[in-house]
Amino acid sequence: MQDLHQEKKTEEQVLEEQMEVTEPGRRGAVSWIRIAVSVALLVVLDQFSKYLAVTGLSGKDPLVLIDGVLDLVYLENHGAAFSMLQNQQWFFYILTCVFFALSVVVLYRLPQSAKYRPLMISVVILVAGAAGNFIDRVVNRYVIDFIYFELINFPVFNVADIYVTVGVLILIVLMIFRYSDDDLKILFRTGKKG
Repeated sequence: MQDLHQEKKTEEQVLEEQMEVTEPGRRGAVSWIRIAVSVALLVVLDQFSKYLAVTGLSGKDPLVLIDGVLDLVYLENHGAAFSMLQNQQWFFYILTCVFFALSVVVLYRLPQSAKYRPLMISVVILVAGAAGNFIDRVVNRYVIDFIYFELINFPVFNVADIYVTVGVLILIVLMIFRYSDDDLKILFRTGKKG
């Protein structure tokens, strides 16, 4: 009888531990520091690549890396991807700030468990990409682009754009193959019990 009681207690403890892991807002200071350092390192890499583009490519002919395929060429983009919304910086400031706020909410609500780590990583990558281009918009009033896939005549882009693309692709794959609707309900809880 005592073994049965211990077994039941163990099951209850396991359930309690699982519930504790899925409670939002449990992210500690160390986790927030890791997130901030990860974003900062990615942004530094993006900004350094743009510095190299300005100093090595601005006012010069394109640097051909693979003839007919890949070039490095300096471009000042005053709009968004594919040069949409030219000179609408205020729109990008607002959109980026809203995105940052939503990202903090998502990171706050995400449980600190291995199950949700890929989702957290994708958000960190997306935030770094948004931050890299946001810095350009604030400092320069344009985004520095320099990578050009000549083979398919793809619009010129930068490292921050790569972050955004990779982050979105990871997010899509996770939503399709890893997380169910129930797994993501944690992001939409209002804090009310009932």
